[in-house]
Amino acid sequence: MPFDPNTTKPEIDFPGDTPPAELLIEDITEGEGRAAEAGDTVKAHYVGVAWSTGEEFDASWNRGAPLDFQVGVGQVIQGWDQGIVGMKPGGRRKLTIPPELGYGARGAGGAIGPNETLIFVVDLVSTAKPGAGSAFGLR
Repeated sequence: MPFDPNTTKPEIDFPGDTPPAELLIEDITEGEGRAAEAGDTVKAHYVGVAWSTGEEFDASWNRGAPLDFQVGVGQVIQGWDQGIVGMKPGGRRKLTIPPELGYGARGAGGAIGPNETLIFVVDLVSTAKPGAGSAFGLR
């Protein structure tokens, strides 16, 4: 099942207990087609929530456009680089990311505090192999 353009922004429930020490990957919907691999260029919609507050700090849905990035090359936090691998287009995945795979002790501006565990629900819109990026205007 490819990404459904009628898919709506997910809600994230506040966990309220002790955050995990490792990256947690939970498939909500599996998707279909070729799974994303390191080096692929992907488009993904997401919602991000801080574990400590349950407050949303960012969402591509609010901007009306998915995020484009290359997996595994450091364009996004490590938790995303690791957590997107294996996703298929049309899939929805929850990533619970410990601080060392997120923004660490520095945090990110006023939105994400130091040593914050992050929760993302990610919808994979599409994936393309390196060199096949012309669909995204990339080479």
